[in-house]
Amino acid sequence: MPYLYRAAKPRQPALPRDARATHSSGQDYEALRQECRRRAVLFEDPDFPATDASLFFSEKPPVPFVWKRPGDIVKDPKFILGGATRTDICQGDLGDCWLLAAIASLTLNQKTLARVVPPDQNFGPGYAGIFHFQFWQHNEWLDVVIDDRLPTFNGRLVFLHSAEHNEFWSALLEKAYAKLNGSYEALKGGSTIEAMEDFTGGVGEMYEVKRAPDNFYEILEKALKRCSMVGCSIDISSAAESEAKTRFGLIKGHAYSVTGIDEVSYRGRKVQLIRIRNPWGQMEWNGPWSDNSPEWRSVSPSEQKRLSQTALDDGEFWMKFEDFKVHFDKVEICNLTPDALEDSTPHKWEVTVHQGSWVRGSTAGGCRNFLDTFWTNPQIKLHLTEKDEGQDDCTFIAALMQKDRRKLKKLGADMLTIGYSIYESPRGDGHLNKDFFRYHPSKARSKTYINLREVSERFKLPPGDYVLIPTTFEPHQEADFCLRIFSEKKAITEDLDENVAIDLPEPPNPTPSSQETEEEKQFRALFEQISGEDLEITAEELEYILNAILKKIKNIKFKNLSLVSCRNIISLMDSSGNGKLEFDEFKVFWERMKKWINIFLQFDFDKSGSMSSYELRSALKAAGYQLNNYLLQLIVLRYSDEQFQIEFDDFLNCLIRLENASRVFQTLSVKNKEFINLNISE
Repeated sequence: MPYLYRAAKPRQPALPRDARATHSSGQDYEALRQECRRRAVLFEDPDFPATDASLFFSEKPPVPFVWKRPGDIVKDPKFILGGATRTDICQGDLGDCWLLAAIASLTLNQKTLARVVPPDQNFGPGYAGIFHFQFWQHNEWLDVVIDDRLPTFNGRLVFLHSAEHNEFWSALLEKAYAKLNGSYEALKGGSTIEAMEDFTGGVGEMYEVKRAPDNFYEILEKALKRCSMVGCSIDISSAAESEAKTRFGLIKGHAYSVTGIDEVSYRGRKVQLIRIRNPWGQMEWNGPWSDNSPEWRSVSPSEQKRLSQTALDDGEFWMKFEDFKVHFDKVEICNLTPDALEDSTPHKWEVTVHQGSWVRGSTAGGCRNFLDTFWTNPQIKLHLTEKDEGQDDCTFIAALMQKDRRKLKKLGADMLTIGYSIYESPRGDGHLNKDFFRYHPSKARSKTYINLREVSERFKLPPGDYVLIPTTFEPHQEADFCLRIFSEKKAITEDLDENVAIDLPEPPNPTPSSQETEEEKQFRALFEQISGEDLEITAEELEYILNAILKKIKNIKFKNLSLVSCRNIISLMDSSGNGKLEFDEFKVFWERMKKWINIFLQFDFDKSGSMSSYELRSALKAAGYQLNNYLLQLIVLRYSDEQFQIEFDDFLNCLIRLENASRVFQTLSVKNKEFINLNISE
């Protein structure tokens, strides 16, 4: 699968009002709606057609689904009925409880909900069978347009639906999110925080409940007051436990929403409670403080009303906070801002975003366990200059996200295991080499490498310069990534993607025949034997000569040079343009060739006759070429084999092409300078 080069410049976070239209026609929602109205037709989305391909990519529907518009399912369809609430979220026959838990949390913040679900949509006047929703993706807000045809069986919605059978906003939202990710099947399995971030552009934090801080209740209370989105789940020890029901009515490996937290007066003392919602719309906690538990009899009706306590089998329930900590394992919080939930004072946060790629053979170096390739990963420099108010350190959050993995599921992609390390930066700029990481430990790192879409951690470090290395756990794994840096004070970030620079020595003049070395005299004799008195050879003759010479050099194990290489050599050195190589031209080239052979041998660490593509950056730098990640990735794709090895013949071709390109560049630069000088003089 292709991974495109991403501009290394840090970017500012996108604003919701800047949502980009994504429809293949190039038209936005309103233009498409007006066109349908003018033509008196209902919109049919060619980008996400009502076919099995939009449902599943690895299987066929278990039963024949029929795509129907809401008006064909009920007589009086409504987009939103009586306000969008968490009871509008009832799971269907799709394993996307993680998404539904996030949608339920979304309904708790009307401002955030209105951003994702534009409210000026309905089935009344102006209806044209078209709806739109907005999602955040990798520092960009997207406006996703869909038609309102939904999969049904026996006249009922198959997937997400509302408890009110004539309300359709939640089913249409699920369809838009399925389109964003390629299909409904792509939504199977996930982390609630993934959808929460797509609804807000916020930053996620995860807590292990059993190891949560002492003030965990206050943290959750503050999160909900700040309209953060909160989810929770129970771990499973094996796949067989997935969605297994405990004796207390809880479901393992299932995503729940946290919808409230409060204290209640009970027999003269305060009891901390937490409210949880099962997106299935049924199956609830049956322990203390559950819907029909005897504890509620000791709570006044007014207090029950304040807590919206009802004894309905709607999937929502209260439980004692201490019981919550016993029975649940993980809590995911998506903060709309990165303010620490432990702090009482909100801050203004500075945010920068880097887009990058791990490309096999060049920038996919894996974690620090793989020292030989670790240094080749992208490197981001972080300048921390201002301390926090009244503190000695600088606070920042680093959030590393792998991109589009869910969308690529149909191609066999899974979430990669990702993480990052942070090192104190030495003086000077440029990509840090292998020896630096060999002798310098990291100053901070992500707590763990994990196969989640995003890994984020909060750090406090002294002012100074640091280098952050985002990586996959294993080397050679490809993905695009987005790195967000949130800092309380302004932090300057830059990608250590080296500038392109060429530093080549002037080619030596050929030695006069009377001063030739013994080696050159042997070459002259070989030339005369093959070419005749004119001392000019063709590419075929050069191939014979070079391979004959290289076979006599004992420490060279690489294969023969190809005819293509010899043609490229003549193209580089032929000053007369006759397609042949003169002896003096050969002497100049041979000096260059010896240098290139030595460089190749220096980086052929195992003396196998080939060089790892991950060493190409250093090898080219030794030859006088400093390249950025983009050029390096292109060269590796062109010249390395499936094992990320580069033969000498390919290394030689690469250097010849670079030298030819540098000559063109220098010629153009001279011409541009002459043109500028001419304009100035005129």
